[in-house]
Amino acid sequence: MSGPIEDLLPHTTSGAAAALRVLWHAGVRVMFGIPGGANLPLYQTLKEFPGLRHILTRHEQGAGHAASGYAQATGSLGVCLATSGPGATNLVTALMDAYMDSVPVLALTGQVEASQLGTAAFQETDICSIVAPVTKYAVEVTHARDVAQVLREAIAQALSGRPGPVLVSITKDALTGTTTAAWGALAAPALPEPPQPAAEEIERAAELLYRAERPVLYVGGGVVKADAARPLRDLAELLNLPVVTTLMARGAFPDSYRQHLGMPGMHGTVAAVAALQEADLVVAVGARFDNRVTGKLDSFAPHAAVVQIDIDRGELNRKRRAAVALHAHCSPALTALVRQVRKLPPCAPPERRLAEWWHQLDGYRARYPLGYPNRDDELMPQYVIERLGVLTAGAATVYTAGVGQHQMWASQLIQHERPRSFVNSGGAGTMGYAVPAALGVQAAYPDGEVWAIDGDGSFQMTCQELATCVHSGLPVKVAVLNNASLGLVRQWQDLFHNREFIESDLGSPTAPTSPDITELARAYGCAAYRCDSPEEVDRAVLAASSVRDRPAVIEFVVAKDAMVWPTVPMGVSNDEIMIARGLRPEFGLEH
Repeated sequence: MSGPIEDLLPHTTSGAAAALRVLWHAGVRVMFGIPGGANLPLYQTLKEFPGLRHILTRHEQGAGHAASGYAQATGSLGVCLATSGPGATNLVTALMDAYMDSVPVLALTGQVEASQLGTAAFQETDICSIVAPVTKYAVEVTHARDVAQVLREAIAQALSGRPGPVLVSITKDALTGTTTAAWGALAAPALPEPPQPAAEEIERAAELLYRAERPVLYVGGGVVKADAARPLRDLAELLNLPVVTTLMARGAFPDSYRQHLGMPGMHGTVAAVAALQEADLVVAVGARFDNRVTGKLDSFAPHAAVVQIDIDRGELNRKRRAAVALHAHCSPALTALVRQVRKLPPCAPPERRLAEWWHQLDGYRARYPLGYPNRDDELMPQYVIERLGVLTAGAATVYTAGVGQHQMWASQLIQHERPRSFVNSGGAGTMGYAVPAALGVQAAYPDGEVWAIDGDGSFQMTCQELATCVHSGLPVKVAVLNNASLGLVRQWQDLFHNREFIESDLGSPTAPTSPDITELARAYGCAAYRCDSPEEVDRAVLAASSVRDRPAVIEFVVAKDAMVWPTVPMGVSNDEIMIARGLRPEFGLEH
């Protein structure tokens, strides 16, 4: 947009143009948002930046989740725009979601003119104070001269260290006001070097791994954020280590590898849960010991020493005291660990040294595989997810998920083979995430196949973004599991609340499945299909998959009482994992 000589010359520009130029130089090419009075100067300046694509969403929360989906799938900065007042506050849930999952999202919001601040002016809101607990950086700009500097700092904060969301609120007069700056001063910020592992700690970690008899690699979302899947595989293969991947790390280690035991925690596999519970060494890489993984914390991995690797110093030793705590970027730390292990003196081959441990783990895997009942008279949601994964698997396919039973089945029953191919809401558990996140992913990869997997409850919270997909030419596919209820809530009521299904039923005697999701999708302009039997599943998925000129929605009418198994009740030890109603596995099979 300018040459090297021009970069050194001063130019007069508006605050709005300065903001957009900073975004351009930072590599931003797609933004999501809604215009309003306070941020309109920014929108009116978009015509000067034809290379910046703006996607008009139907709700600011949708814009925030779209920016998150874009960022999770690409590893780049996601950007969302909103006006002042309710426009800005509608972003709060999306920012909280991004904060919990360490997603680099920039929210750029308008604000009333500086002279009106503190006067209770129309749509005046102190958005920076509101979002301070759920952002890494939140600043209000009241002068055009400060727009570029603050925005560059915000971008650096979002992308450096542990990534996360940031917000910059700009008053309307700062957007319309002018400032003089060289284009070079508006260039992308330089990011600080990530922390590197200390040599002595790498040596100690390698020794522990080398001597462990029951080691496990506990892999979290930080591995995906750090693009560290390759050195992770190198380490696992070098020592023949068992691997478990959390919900946010699905795909960081391929499901097809024999060493992968599945997902740990509340709805993890028995083999993954048992491996952690019986390990003598847990190597936690980019994982934060979330309670959905650990269950009752003081009973988690009770016999294990811990090696913890995390880019966020605040996570080290926060929930579990580590024998070795490595403050480091996951990729160089894992690379250094592989190099150090190779330096150690030869010993028994890993496959022989860990033979007893693998015999025990393979026993769990064989005895307690993931499964579900089949019925002749109802369509099982697990079957839908399983067939969807088989029929749509490919190098260019990305799945997003809302929150509920469907999310757990998608994490369990689809083969996740590569990082950033399964995008969902982990720490916040935000219903309504799937569809707007999918539109963000599709905007990033227009030629890719993007499937949003949703439940009818989650879908109805943000289904208006189907209009965004139609309007913007984003051919996302949406699979809605319609059981006419809040399925995971119903499951808890079934198991732990005496089967009293209070306010979890979304249907009624006169409208058992309201709305008619198939007709709703058609009203939005989508291709729409309805399926209520196993024989129709493949046909519907393949038909939707072939649609490229508009979104496609499949409504799967599924069994209401299907449950996610295994499950660990909240607040108890992982030793209490249930494989079915009233049934618990026998840990220590091979002892």
